[in-house]
Amino acid sequence: MYTEPLSQHEILTWSDVDTAIEHLLPQFNHEYDGLVMITRGGLFPGGILCEAMGIKNVHTAAVSVAIGANDTMAWPTFMQFPIDAMVSGKRLLVVDDIWANGINMVAVRGRLEAAGAKVETAVLHFRPKANFFPNTGPDYYGAITDRFIVYPWNTPAQFAPGHTPPSPPPPAHLG
Repeated sequence: MYTEPLSQHEILTWSDVDTAIEHLLPQFNHEYDGLVMITRGGLFPGGILCEAMGIKNVHTAAVSVAIGANDTMAWPTFMQFPIDAMVSGKRLLVVDDIWANGINMVAVRGRLEAAGAKVETAVLHFRPKANFFPNTGPDYYGAITDRFIVYPWNTPAQFAPGHTPPSPPPPAHLG
């Protein structure tokens, strides 16, 4: 749930997502054996990248991280993850929408590498100031930001009471 003031949010359109994907695609300099999408945020960019790159071997990783009142965190719980035999020895691209604190991506990457996969990571947005892991970040990203990103697939239910995001303006051809 987003609890920050709306002035610190950046509300994206599908066109903005397309632009971030266009920045990502030329960065990949080799092929992948498969792609792992971190749910839920990685489903949309992961699906778009699979289509654009012709990747047919697709997996999902569902991760839950409990963060306490003092910003302490428990070890992530994997609610869904590909079995080791499906990823061992494979070159995989792990995709999420944003690398903010980095917990989900670091946990997924670590588990895949422990299973014998060669892993690279990609996100639409990287928030280095929020990153919990110094000297670590995504291998590929569409943009760097210090704002809280609201993607077109985010819902008003994800906002704290009283913090419902404003509706984005209608597309120019409807305005």
